[in-house]
Amino acid sequence: MGNQFPIFKVMIDRNIVTQLIKRLKQFPAVVLIGARQVGKTTLAHSLKIEKQVHYLDLERPSDLAKLSEPELYLSKYSECLVILDEIQRAPEIFPILRSLIDKRKRVGEKSGHFLLLGSSSPQLLQQSSETLAGRISFIELPPLNYLEVLQIENSLEMHWFRGGYPDSFLSINDEESGQWCEDFISSYVERYLPQLGVTVAPIQLRRLLSMLGHQQGALLNLSKLGNSLDIEGKTVRHYLDLLEGLFIIRRLPFWSKNTGKRIVKFPKVYLRDSGILHTLLGLHSLEQVLGHPVCGHSWEGYCVEQIMNIIPKSYNVSHYRTHAGAEIDLVIEKPSGEVLAIEIKRTLSPKLSSSFTESMKTVGATKGYYLIPKGESFPLSKTTEAIDLISFLNTILIKFRS
Repeated sequence: MGNQFPIFKVMIDRNIVTQLIKRLKQFPAVVLIGARQVGKTTLAHSLKIEKQVHYLDLERPSDLAKLSEPELYLSKYSECLVILDEIQRAPEIFPILRSLIDKRKRVGEKSGHFLLLGSSSPQLLQQSSETLAGRISFIELPPLNYLEVLQIENSLEMHWFRGGYPDSFLSINDEESGQWCEDFISSYVERYLPQLGVTVAPIQLRRLLSMLGHQQGALLNLSKLGNSLDIEGKTVRHYLDLLEGLFIIRRLPFWSKNTGKRIVKFPKVYLRDSGILHTLLGLHSLEQVLGHPVCGHSWEGYCVEQIMNIIPKSYNVSHYRTHAGAEIDLVIEKPSGEVLAIEIKRTLSPKLSSSFTESMKTVGATKGYYLIPKGESFPLSKTTEAIDLISFLNTILIKFRS
């Protein structure tokens, strides 16, 4: 296997740091969520704040044992920012945190008490949302975004091929990156998902992930997945809920309003990290990806993830498809009602289709974009522009967010 992208280990600044510090000044407790190995612990340890920091890793038995009497133990660190890593391992302490927060609030200490790190979504951490309502804020730390790795040579192709998990992206060579991704997949199917009560055999979970990889960017068909795995569709849905809650997959909902058109009402499904996708499909080099039928869908999923990790959570994002074949890869709607339509193409010379223009009118988009890998931007029509990924992320989305 070739050493396609040799680089050295570097420390990459995460764009979310400013937002995290701001939230710690606003809320008594902040939960930094994201997939395992995405860099939450490293980021938490690198924070520069005025308070002293006390850290506990709840996957370490010795640290977990310290919380056998959590109120007594945590009260000793009332002057510190207490970081509790892998908080989903001890959901029973959330009521204690609420009590401690309220006690400190009464003496004028209103923010920056606890930073909780979790590998599950707010839905899987539902108890914290209920117990700490009004006292807690959630921030998601995704894998490295393309905008965070621009300083590295060949960053676009390398980032697409290896994905955004720091240890994979910053590997010495492609072989080391692939091995990291393989170990990551194994740890999920053999250890982490069983911890969450998934009783199916690891080999079947691996098959499910591989099938999702082969269907990257396709419409989600629960019955087809269930029949292939010989399990019920509702069980498949449960597994997908878990995989989505653990930040492994993304289900992109369908756009639907009363338009009179026959809309395809199925979500699209993506493996969120392109490096994990390529490893599941046995693609060990960029050349193999470029020659594989999944290439276009891999690029589409990669671009979707870069965009989704930048836009505000308050935006509504969906895909649009009709039974007649008209489609838009991404429809982004601001709360104000402004709409963008995005088509993702791995070509440098896209051709505007009449169905895309008509679809823009249907979804109410005032501006459309054909997203291409690189090259200068150029108009395709009065309302549609071809633009490279970095320009779109750096200019169009920034303007759209204002």
